[in-house]
Amino acid sequence: MSKRQAAVAVLVVAGLFGPKAAFAQTARPATFDLWAAGKTAFGVFVPDENPAPRGPNRGPAVYTVAGGQALAKNPLIDFVFLNLEGRYDRNAVMAISEGLGKKGTPGRKMLLVRIPSLAEAGPAETLVRIKEILAMGADGITLPHIENLDQGRQAISLFADARANVWSAANPTGNVVAMLMLEDPGAVAQAKEIADIGGYSVLACGIGSLTGALKGDRAAAEKGNQEILTETKRTKLVNMLTANEKDVAQRVKEGFLGLLVPNDASITLGRAAAGR
Repeated sequence: MSKRQAAVAVLVVAGLFGPKAAFAQTARPATFDLWAAGKTAFGVFVPDENPAPRGPNRGPAVYTVAGGQALAKNPLIDFVFLNLEGRYDRNAVMAISEGLGKKGTPGRKMLLVRIPSLAEAGPAETLVRIKEILAMGADGITLPHIENLDQGRQAISLFADARANVWSAANPTGNVVAMLMLEDPGAVAQAKEIADIGGYSVLACGIGSLTGALKGDRAAAEKGNQEILTETKRTKLVNMLTANEKDVAQRVKEGFLGLLVPNDASITLGRAAAGR
């Protein structure tokens, strides 16, 4: 049998035995392995390429294939975070996914996409977005502003409806990240119950939004953030947070497994703290 015939045979067998068997033939982003090993992964927000100065007349954010290609070349980055919470743009997902390279290519960065909340978009539209984002090559979706336990359950059910093979401690061969964010005091108060839902990958505190909801009380927001961290450790969920050069080493030591940082200097400090 030639090498080409052997490759075709592998693909046929993978197709016969379903998505989990097919997954075995496809490289996942290394971030999955880092998280499985309890190691911190470092990511950046996808930069807005709109050249207009910031202000009320700036216009919508711009994301391009070239922008994705630039991120793909940075060896320090483990994942990229495309924030479309304020304005969903499927073309942005397509451009950044294309720029990062074909999904399944060894060494490709993980692509996470944050979309408008369930309360804003509704479950039907959110399901459509989850399906098309994954079809365009993203590795995961972030649902912000989960308001309570019932909404958390609804969010996770949408990934099941999309037939996503969600990665978790209970499903280590999964290839999709399902991420929920708690950003309101009422939701944080239910962190234990939401963490116990299971069947998803990441539970995170939106500490900036939580601080705003608490009328600027950063100490109270940090308390909520630490409560969520405790629950994620208990249930073996990943916890993701923003960090910078001043606090990235501390956040690694506290046990955050996903850190969104502003620059290479922050990643370098974080990697050193994480022993990477």
